[in-house]
Amino acid sequence: MHLRRLIAAATTAAAAASALPVLAQDAQTLQVAGLAATCANCHGTQGKGVGNALPSLAGMNKDAMLEQLKAFRSGARPATIMHQLTKGYSDAQLEQIATYFSRQPR
Repeated sequence: MHLRRLIAAATTAAAAASALPVLAQDAQTLQVAGLAATCANCHGTQGKGVGNALPSLAGMNKDAMLEQLKAFRSGARPATIMHQLTKGYSDAQLEQIATYFSRQPR
């Protein structure tokens, strides 16, 4: 009987351990989606801009977006609010945001 409980516990532990990478990936995905959600007020949900007032971010080239985000942050590209917003993000976070929007369907 003790052996059966030990085997059951080992099986449960193995199943839980195999789920950890998936949970970590889901947490990372949620974190990046949260960062990108801060853009929704102006650029629309999932970067799908509404009207012509502001550019749609969905499907934008990652490298081009990252370049623009860094230009806003450095002040090289004039802006009303983007230069302030981008200063709140690290290089890694800006790259995550650019990657997220580049993967969204247009």
